Amino acid sequence: MDTNGTRECMERSDYLEKYYLPTMYALEFIVGFTGNIIVGFGSLFCWKNWKSGNIYLINLTLSDLAFLCTLPWLVLSYSKGTDNSTWCQINRIILHANLYTSILFLTFISVDRYLLIKYPFRNHFLQKKAIAIVFSVAIWVWVILELSPIYYFISFQNNSNDSQCVDYASSGDAHHSLIYSLLLTITGFIIPLCIMWMFYIKTHALLTSHSSQLTTALPLEKPLTLIIMAVGIFSLLFAPYHIMRNVRIASRASFWKVSECTQNLIKAVYTITRPVAFLNSAINPIFYFLMGDHFREMLLIKARCCLKRVLPCYK
Repeated sequence: MDTNGTRECMERSDYLEKYYLPTMYALEFIVGFTGNIIVGFGSLFCWKNWKSGNIYLINLTLSDLAFLCTLPWLVLSYSKGTDNSTWCQINRIILHANLYTSILFLTFISVDRYLLIKYPFRNHFLQKKAIAIVFSVAIWVWVILELSPIYYFISFQNNSNDSQCVDYASSGDAHHSLIYSLLLTITGFIIPLCIMWMFYIKTHALLTSHSSQLTTALPLEKPLTLIIMAVGIFSLLFAPYHIMRNVRIASRASFWKVSECTQNLIKAVYTITRPVAFLNSAINPIFYFLMGDHFREMLLIKARCCLKRVLPCYK
């Protein structure tokens, strides 16, 4: 038996959790927090007339900031290997709340961009501010209710390991957790992804058939680019995480007999996908610059005004 190879296989996931996760989460915090703070404060000063798309975006920013504020503790807990079990559970709920609210708000932004093309004068009832507020509140309530079972799965594992914060896919009863994870994947990821693809196809068809009218009517809008970016985030960031999360849970179940080395290899690949999925918090601010509404121009004007107040010599 190759003892050294077996030991390396067993330690791979531990090295990733101790060095890879803290590094990635630290970078995400620096980039994401800076970007979201800029666009968050910028939106408050630059947007005078709030529209449905702006409401979804500010909710997306609030979701990202709530998650990003937990990252310093997450970096510390992984680097030291210890944590507070109660805060661990709260952190996991916030982490997954950010993931699934981001997915839903990105989906609604894609729908809103399609409606803006088809109804440029915002005469569709789904483009009303009041409707956007109602949908935003409904998204938060739905995600909180959808994620409430995660507290049970994490606390179940912590009964036997009260010194280390174990991620959701590595804790709890594997059989029940797999059922819940598959339901969460379908309702929280696959269905929104299908909706987004549907509106991408509809938007592309609408732009193709009415390109000349839309170019003159909405010269600053980039709806197709925005939807393509949203679909790309879904596919490149969220899909690997959801696949590996279910594989990781299944590898712990009794119906799938895998060696301990293979199980740790699966855990290592799953660990790699975790911070990749949450890169969306650092990327989401880019949506502000694709939404149009002169946001970039207004933000630069506000920045110049602030610099002139602080530095009178600035021109």
